[in-house]
Amino acid sequence: MVFMAAEATEEAKVKVDEPQKAQPKRSSRAARKKKDEKVIFKKSKRKNCIARGSGKPGSGIIRVNGELIEIIEPRELREEMLKPVHVSDITRSVTNGIDIDINVHGGGVSSRAQAVAGVIARIISDFAGSDTVRKEIIRYDRTLLIDDPRRVESKKFLGTKARARFQTSYR
Repeated sequence: MVFMAAEATEEAKVKVDEPQKAQPKRSSRAARKKKDEKVIFKKSKRKNCIARGSGKPGSGIIRVNGELIEIIEPRELREEMLKPVHVSDITRSVTNGIDIDINVHGGGVSSRAQAVAGVIARIISDFAGSDTVRKEIIRYDRTLLIDDPRRVESKKFLGTKARARFQTSYR
């Protein structure tokens, strides 16, 4: 027992006596670039659907749930999602310099497309930095920047739906 204790203290002395090497600071171009780039986070809601997106300077790539937006089918829903991009030439040029990643869940396919369009419009208007883009988008379609406050009314007792009541019979 004594021998083991002496051995353990000797190892501890060796570890204490060794000078600690300072870890070199890791600074790469990517780390410095991350500090400089502007990242914007936005969200949009439509019915029971929530879309959250982030925009950062890039080459104009738009992804929805990890897929490129050009792949999304049917074509009508893709066009609904890309509405804010095609508002004017200014929005097209702003979008060409942004990479947008969107995560969307809940709701149906149409409400998802409308929520994604809302996120894209908000990111474009923030990246543009001027109020003219925001006014153009509002003039084109107000619901792209302003969420629809309507929600489904909750069901009440004594009925099948929110307002409908069970039929009464008197015999």
